[in-house]
Amino acid sequence: MEITEDLVRHLLRDQHPDLAELELREVIGGWGNQMWRLGEELAVRMPRQQRASELQEVEYRWLPTLAERLPLPVPTPVRRGAPSERFPNPWLITQWVPGEPADREFITADESGTTLAQFLLALHQPAPADVPASNRTGPLQLSDIDHFFDTVAPGDAVREIWADAVAASAWDGPPVVVHTDLHPANIVVAGGRLAGVIDFEDLGSGDPAIDLSAAWVLLPDAAAKRFFAAYPMDDATFRRARGHAAMKALFVLAMAVAGDKGLPGGKPTWRAAGELAMQRVVGRPTQ
Repeated sequence: MEITEDLVRHLLRDQHPDLAELELREVIGGWGNQMWRLGEELAVRMPRQQRASELQEVEYRWLPTLAERLPLPVPTPVRRGAPSERFPNPWLITQWVPGEPADREFITADESGTTLAQFLLALHQPAPADVPASNRTGPLQLSDIDHFFDTVAPGDAVREIWADAVAASAWDGPPVVVHTDLHPANIVVAGGRLAGVIDFEDLGSGDPAIDLSAAWVLLPDAAAKRFFAAYPMDDATFRRARGHAAMKALFVLAMAVAGDKGLPGGKPTWRAAGELAMQRVVGRPTQ
């Protein structure tokens, strides 16, 4: 169904009338959820489909607890919206994280590498048993990247990096809490510095390598060096992380191509971020 300002305002008046007259502005972007900024400090996240609504349940359950230990702002849920005749799915009101997404304002500050490492070290704690296992963290398969090559042709180096990640030893530690979706649109930047992390709907437990891929996808070289100094990892984890970075760079580039073609869900603003990520994955030396 179409999610309009009139619909969101109606739901707020019906269920959260004390917030209903705050300024409401649509935020462009997202797939599973359509977001509206509510006043200066809040956001309304409306799931476009049932699957997105189910993912919100995990976010609503765990993010308030995790936020207490995370050193960066995150969109902590503050209220829940119930299904109704006008809208069939539950929905969320969260805190607003100020700044620009990293596909529009790149990270340039060297200290952001340390900041990201500290954030992930705080996040990557052994997961409670009821945090759902993420199917994004492995085991890795050689064929996992094949479908991207119908859209993006980065060359043999990417296949070699992915094959090396597949060949690396699997994670043998306890499953840790992982974000799983650290691409440029889910990172907030202010003044060239990492200022927040958003979109935890794919939160789960598993191998931390999927999040460590952000060192290639998001950070310039000097910041990446600080990241690796602050977040030590063994060789196998490094190799898996680099493989995940190759996958994410392919994904970002594929969405940029889709945007250039005017396809639904395409993100034309992602091209520069995707090209930079790919250059780092291919050109940055191994440990």
